[in-house]
Amino acid sequence: MFGGDNSSHEADKKLVAVIFLIVIFGMIALSSASAVVSYAKFGDAYYYFKHQLFGLGLGLAAFWFFSRIDYHLWRKYAFGLLVFSVVLLLLVFIPGLAAGYGTASSWINIFGYSLQPSEIVKLSFLLYLAAWMETRKEELGDVSRGIGPFLLILGVIVFLMIKQPDIGTLSIIAITSLIIYFVGGGRLKHILLIFMIGAVGFFVMVQLKPYQMERFQCLFNPDYDRVKTCYQVSQSLIAVGSGGVLGRGLGESRQKFMYLPEIQGDSIFAVIAEETGLMVSSLFIFCYLYFFYRGFLIARFAPDDFGRIVSIGIVSWIVLQAFINIGGIINIMPMTGVPLPLVSYGGSAILAALSACGILVNISKQVRLR
Repeated sequence: MFGGDNSSHEADKKLVAVIFLIVIFGMIALSSASAVVSYAKFGDAYYYFKHQLFGLGLGLAAFWFFSRIDYHLWRKYAFGLLVFSVVLLLLVFIPGLAAGYGTASSWINIFGYSLQPSEIVKLSFLLYLAAWMETRKEELGDVSRGIGPFLLILGVIVFLMIKQPDIGTLSIIAITSLIIYFVGGGRLKHILLIFMIGAVGFFVMVQLKPYQMERFQCLFNPDYDRVKTCYQVSQSLIAVGSGGVLGRGLGESRQKFMYLPEIQGDSIFAVIAEETGLMVSSLFIFCYLYFFYRGFLIARFAPDDFGRIVSIGIVSWIVLQAFINIGGIINIMPMTGVPLPLVSYGGSAILAALSACGILVNISKQVRLR
């Protein structure tokens, strides 16, 4: 389990470097962005920062653990990972465990600590799908053995996510699953079919929950309702615009003074752009792109299909989530409320992301990058 074939090569040092660069920059950004709201709520300007250090510690331990375990082990427990994913999503509906925030019921309380199961499911379901795709790659054209079971399995996860509801996380899991299906050998016509089914499902959901459509109205017209519906978008655009090219300076954000909601969570990039400006925030975005590039190289030279699919799945998840978050902040896509991976406050999110990065690093140990 430890060592084995993965000890014959070193890990991709460039991948490890960019991961830790994002994490360190993220902790600095969180310390600055959350200072005012931390003091206002808890009388301690470093409350969120100190709590994130605990989550980061767990995440780093998980990163080390998963980087040391031969990634082939997860293929053996693929079905167990599927069951684990479903059970985790069911826990949010159990009275006494469930903890809702805002309009979503996506958290559970365990011994006084909150956990967001959907963050863990991003990784566990990804590993299951990668193993499933590897074993079914010759049968994906068959409805009863390929696309049918895939839609059934994905449908169960989608249904449980809609019931929470957590549309942002749902979109990341669904799109990542489609990428895995395509990389694993799925047919393009099947992917187009799934998109059509998804579009119909989205239309029905909007009819049942009209507030979802209001987010699209904010996308096309931020002035639609600046006081309520489009408030976060409007304040984010003010923050990004006021940062200019060079930024106001680290710690000098004005929007963090209780103007911008969820500043320690999904709005943190707005403060990054305001304080560091276009140049530094663009370099920060480039770090995610470089992370994807290193993961793509690892996938390209992976020793087997499972490693290839897992690598693409992990980097697609993290980079897709980053761009959904940033896209919402600069209003080129609807605001979804997903955190900025490896940066936003949240122990479950950083634990899941660093665990995934650890698996990616383990795969890199069995790859000779050219």
